Amino acid sequence: MKNTGGGDAAKRRAGEAAADDVEEGMVVGLGTGSTAAHAIRAVGERSLDVEGVPTSFQSRQLAIEAGIPLTTLEEASVDLAIDGADQVAGGDLVKGGGAAHAREKYVDASADRFVVVADPSKEVEALDYPVPVEVLPDARPVVAERVRGLGGKPELRAAERKDGPVVTDNGNLVLDCEFGSMQDPEALAASLSALPGVVEHGLFVGLADAVYVGTDGGVRVTDA
Repeated sequence: MKNTGGGDAAKRRAGEAAADDVEEGMVVGLGTGSTAAHAIRAVGERSLDVEGVPTSFQSRQLAIEAGIPLTTLEEASVDLAIDGADQVAGGDLVKGGGAAHAREKYVDASADRFVVVADPSKEVEALDYPVPVEVLPDARPVVAERVRGLGGKPELRAAERKDGPVVTDNGNLVLDCEFGSMQDPEALAASLSALPGVVEHGLFVGLADAVYVGTDGGVRVTDA
């Protein structure tokens, strides 16, 4: 069952708690979304000698505003990645509400430690959030057909305040794929990864090391 409540204060607590894990000299993966944004600002406020690897245009701009020097995976390895989630079930996640899940996944997966920050509304017993699937534009019809074959209902994500679809930072399209309650997210993740034309999907299975959930009374930390 999904929890409710917490709001921005809970997100801020989770983000700031994860930022406290950042140590002098670290390279930090900077996630995308409202909860990760709190972590980025908190890291900047600590004025540590750190570098950040952004996962999107949004996190890049936030890091610049927070005074965090930036680097790349070619130049450095990530010690700690801090990222949010659209839904959390144990240590498994659905991400990609901001259409940044491709870069989020390879930055988060490269980190020595990956910490998820969330508020209680994101917690569920079984993942059932639509899975964002980034696809090459020409492959959209093929991928949509294959997703239906896996029991999913794909829908092309439409842009807000402009005509047409959402275009990712990589220049691709996003299909939001409804699968209902996912009893075996690992198997579904493997099936989606195998589809020709798929760049990346938003199922993050077995990648998180810990989940920080902000609550009214503080932060609850669970090892994934």
